[in-house]
Amino acid sequence: MVTVRNDNFSAQQICMSGQCFRMEQCGENKYCLTAGGNYLELSQQEDLILFDCTQEEYDKIWNDYFDMKTDYAKIIAGIDPADSYLAVAAEYGKGIRILHQDLWEMIISFLISQQNNIKRIRRCIGLLCERYGEKRVSAGGIRYFAFPTPGALADASLDDLYACGLGYRSKYIAQAADRVCHGETDLSQIRMMDYEGARRELLQMYGVGTKVADCICLFALHQTDAFPRDTHINKVMAAQYPDGFPFERYGNNSGILQQYIFYYDLNKK
Repeated sequence: MVTVRNDNFSAQQICMSGQCFRMEQCGENKYCLTAGGNYLELSQQEDLILFDCTQEEYDKIWNDYFDMKTDYAKIIAGIDPADSYLAVAAEYGKGIRILHQDLWEMIISFLISQQNNIKRIRRCIGLLCERYGEKRVSAGGIRYFAFPTPGALADASLDDLYACGLGYRSKYIAQAADRVCHGETDLSQIRMMDYEGARRELLQMYGVGTKVADCICLFALHQTDAFPRDTHINKVMAAQYPDGFPFERYGNNSGILQQYIFYYDLNKK
């Protein structure tokens, strides 16, 4: 067990932030997560987070996955005091962190996310993993499934993908898997690109629009200058920032602030 204290970490907020779909609440203040082929259980009481893993596993995997080296309090402190909306949104969602997630998993996850809700996205991804992912067992004896490889999804028929509840997105996934398997999309090259280059490359994939590309850049490549825009964000921008969001002030932290805005707008009473 590894114990960490952090005022800017909320397992509940991370779980519900819309950036990861294989994390779920599995008990009181307890969360289960599958990422990068690994399984983790964590629990939290206020600012105390307990990671059910060895120190070696935490240092090797989860410290980076949860972006624990970044000082989110400092980012929040840098918000313009005159921007009361952003200050309130950041305080409301201050436990959110931008996760370092797998590129391939994020491509498929956000292709599925289009015109979809979080509950249904989770169900679709769960079915894909059960049918095409490698079955594994955690150190604690928990059986789980790794995310399907491009090869596994390329071998699936369109009918099989439709059976996972993917609808028209089945074609997007089939073509994405085919592109990666045939080298038309090189994931290793995308990982080394800057935001503009990665975004341009991702937009060449069937079904990937600007919002999906920006989500992949932010949540997989950790390019925090990416600023995904959906209906919620566009409404906020029109209402709160009619002259445009101050990207010049926030620079590479803009994507982090976008998450606070998204979470606040979606969940505020």
